[in-house]
Amino acid sequence: MMISIKSKREIELMRATSKLASSTLEYIEQFIKPGVSTEELNDLCHEYIIKNGAYPSPLNYHGFPKSVCTSLNEVICHGIPNKKDVLKDGDILNIDVTTYLNKFHGDTNKTFLVGNVSEEAKKLVDITYQCTIEGIKQVRPGGHIGDIGAAIMEIAHDHGYSVVEDYCGHGIGREFHEDPQVVHVGKRGKGAEMKPGMTFTIEPMINMGVKDCKTLKDGWTVITRDKKLSAQFEHTILVTDSGFEVLTLRSDEVHP
Repeated sequence: MMISIKSKREIELMRATSKLASSTLEYIEQFIKPGVSTEELNDLCHEYIIKNGAYPSPLNYHGFPKSVCTSLNEVICHGIPNKKDVLKDGDILNIDVTTYLNKFHGDTNKTFLVGNVSEEAKKLVDITYQCTIEGIKQVRPGGHIGDIGAAIMEIAHDHGYSVVEDYCGHGIGREFHEDPQVVHVGKRGKGAEMKPGMTFTIEPMINMGVKDCKTLKDGWTVITRDKKLSAQFEHTILVTDSGFEVLTLRSDEVHP
């Protein structure tokens, strides 16, 4: 496993691309409402990223056809924006944005509430965010990747939810996906040791029902096997000398 340790200059470039990724999510929120298609949201994100001098990393990545991933309700991840997926009152929608700016990637996502959402769905989204933040709080020099998964798993299971194990977070920088893999289940003290200068994503996918998933015929869209709701949040994290920095923090968030 070759884990990249970023230099001060590289960290500044990571901050810039990550800030653009988070601002893309802030920008698109105003358009998320019933009657809007996921393709329209994709096109708006694409234009925003290009206008800001960057490229949407997912576009043509291993053949992915769109600029962002839009995962609706029971879709866990990698949903392909299209004209048929029109948002309805009560939906939950994850938008996953990765920007490529000055040869560095920044990756983040958020699950949005569409209109009037059930209390059951709101709770899933709230707990998924809590899982993400508690996972982030485990990041520190000398800590281990397993610490992150353990914290996420404990919260999810306490609320009767499951954690998707087939997909995970990842190192990020000059490459979209680098070492280490950041699994969202784990044991404390296990896995790769965290060191200052490492950058990686934490992006737990939390299901209302079972953890099992299946991929649709398009080869990308991953849904819950029991068709129950799934939620996700994602941030790009830097390990600092004293702890961590959330590079993709949005203006509506407080640094953990």
